[in-house]
Amino acid sequence: MGRGKIVIRRIDNSTSRQVTFSKRRNGLLKKAKELAILCDAEAGVIIFSSTGKLYEYSNTSMKSVIERYNKTKEENHQLATPTSEFWQREAAMLRQQLQNLQENHRQMMGEELSGLSVKDLQNLENQLETSLHGVRVRKDEILIDEIQELNRKGNLIHQENMDLYKKVNLIRQENMKLCKKVYGNRDANGVSRSPLVANSLSINEDLHAPVHLQLSQPQQQNYEASGTTELGLQLHSQ
Repeated sequence: MGRGKIVIRRIDNSTSRQVTFSKRRNGLLKKAKELAILCDAEAGVIIFSSTGKLYEYSNTSMKSVIERYNKTKEENHQLATPTSEFWQREAAMLRQQLQNLQENHRQMMGEELSGLSVKDLQNLENQLETSLHGVRVRKDEILIDEIQELNRKGNLIHQENMDLYKKVNLIRQENMKLCKKVYGNRDANGVSRSPLVANSLSINEDLHAPVHLQLSQPQQQNYEASGTTELGLQLHSQ
């Protein structure tokens, strides 16, 4: 059965505390010695007991280990200090720039102008006029581009209309040819007559107008061959 987990806290019993100190001290020194041998490291351990007794271990010399430690610590401190000071200066500079930009923005909006002199106000006015000029130039460029695009689209639409107009004219001409084929050429009076139907109604007359039949007298003609007389019917439309 495994050993239970030990709570890491101060041992109240002095005897137990001394026994635990001795065991863990020896274990710590043993681990430091193993680390130095296995990894070819320079190790030094210094321990003071609760009674003030000193225990130490070093695989070389405790003095050399301490001197090396102090030297390395000082070098690291010298390397870290300029870097820290550099970033501190950079942070202070950025904060100042941010503050200046915020102040300029408020002045551009017409706020916090009480502390400005006439010369400062004149400079601010010149800056605003320059900015306004740039804005107007950019706006004019955008409007010109939009007008050119609209003109281009208008030209395309006009060209499409011209093409449609040509197609409509071609269709009209084809319709006129078809009408000539169906109704034939106009007669001397300008009335279209169908070549297929003789004595028919004019195409310009109303087809739905009432038609009256009237009996007319036969015309006297000389029929030498047959010697007969015919009665004719005339159609009158009103």
